[in-house]
Amino acid sequence: MQTHSAQPPAVLLLADGTVHYGKAFGKIGTATGEICFNTGMTGYQEVFTDPSYYGQIIIMNSVHIGNYGVKDDEVESESVKIRGLIARNLEEQFSRKLANASLETYLQMNNIVCIEGVDTRALVTHVRQNGAMNCIISSEILDVDVLKKMLAEVPNMDGLELASHVTTKQPYTLGDEKSPIRIAVLDFGTKQHILHCMVQRGAYVKVFPAKTGIEELKKFNPAGYFISNGPGDPAAMDYAIATVKDVLKENKPTFGICLGHQLLALASGVETFKLHHGHRGLNHPVKNLVTGLCEVTTQNHGFGVNPETLKNAPQVEVTHLNLNDNSIEGIRIKDKPAFSVQYHPESTPGPHDSRYLFDQFIDMIRKSLN
Repeated sequence: MQTHSAQPPAVLLLADGTVHYGKAFGKIGTATGEICFNTGMTGYQEVFTDPSYYGQIIIMNSVHIGNYGVKDDEVESESVKIRGLIARNLEEQFSRKLANASLETYLQMNNIVCIEGVDTRALVTHVRQNGAMNCIISSEILDVDVLKKMLAEVPNMDGLELASHVTTKQPYTLGDEKSPIRIAVLDFGTKQHILHCMVQRGAYVKVFPAKTGIEELKKFNPAGYFISNGPGDPAAMDYAIATVKDVLKENKPTFGICLGHQLLALASGVETFKLHHGHRGLNHPVKNLVTGLCEVTTQNHGFGVNPETLKNAPQVEVTHLNLNDNSIEGIRIKDKPAFSVQYHPESTPGPHDSRYLFDQFIDMIRKSLN
């Protein structure tokens, strides 16, 4: 383990009473949130800046995190969005010449409380077996009884609306404004590389705050709509479900990713539910039921679409399944030009197997314009 002479002790407490001790890294302080784990070996900076992680403390399961430093353009938003970080070895020294700074400097600048020296294999196994739960990390308070009282005050993720905390404050545009492929983006915490994947394919996108209504979206005269990823419980987002229902009435090509997938399902009469411990990593196998092909996908979600409620929405067809647990990974609306996937086809980080979905979306828009 990388050790620093001035590293103070730190403690991690889970809601079920499990305690782990380690060393402080990043900001000295206290952080609370829902514990989750990511199994990816690379792409830690993209993970930390993904708005979908807002409100969560993440375990990075790879043994060494920080060994290639951080770089200004390897981000998915303007700041780190995780609440805290747990790892086996957090490395201050880095080998990449192109890096701008060390991981510790970066985490300190973003006020992120971290703990290293934790047996992350044992901790991930514990979360897999016992499910997601709240936790607290502290490098300033080491009294477990005090931390238990603080942790008891933290709200559960189930029922929590968080998208409004990470959405853009003002609309903004990307791409060529002369392009006929105009896409209105409902920003519930969108990753920047999702927008880049659309712009690279010739789209002109306008990104709107989460609580923008359909009339404001229509003023942009979009040829298509995109429903973004984001944090929190989709069932707690009544405003977003209502807007997606209005979007569907427009009968224009519509694409949703992750939270956007869940919102499309809810707007179509299908319910969502909280997963036992979520799917987060870069190597989740998914089968495309339309083509019969499989793809290796990047995932980050704690909620899913409830297959038992599909009977309430005969117009919804399942298009993709997770091969690990048969959970729903994609749907399309039979009588509308609308589809969505639970995983992240922009895949930053991760394999690019699924980027065909952006081609599919742009092709739908092109055909609708002819």
